[in-house]
Amino acid sequence: MKPRLVFRLILGDDIALGPGKVQLLETIQDTGSIAAAGRAMGMSYKRAWHLVDTMNRCFASPLVETSKGGAHGGGAHLTPLAGEVIALYRQLEARARTATQTDMTALTRHLRPDA
Repeated sequence: MKPRLVFRLILGDDIALGPGKVQLLETIQDTGSIAAAGRAMGMSYKRAWHLVDTMNRCFASPLVETSKGGAHGGGAHLTPLAGEVIALYRQLEARARTATQTDMTALTRHLRPDA
């Protein structure tokens, strides 16, 4: 196993954003549905909805908007802010990997080889 850094944006007691939430946003974008995104990621609808609700409460405006079912079916879509948030998070990850590469290599040398 190779160690990795994980970035989470903490707001009070909530994790406003992290790798799983960003992946959920990207999967909602691909599927158009919170339920389908949850299934694709191996989580329940309740869990996926809770993560979306947390993100929507933590940001100045919602990242995910939903429409109720009916004759045309329901669904979910990302807001423009969500697209910006995803891009900024991915940029943060890339910059952090570059900035910490030397230290991570040195730190990794001290890990157990069988871990």
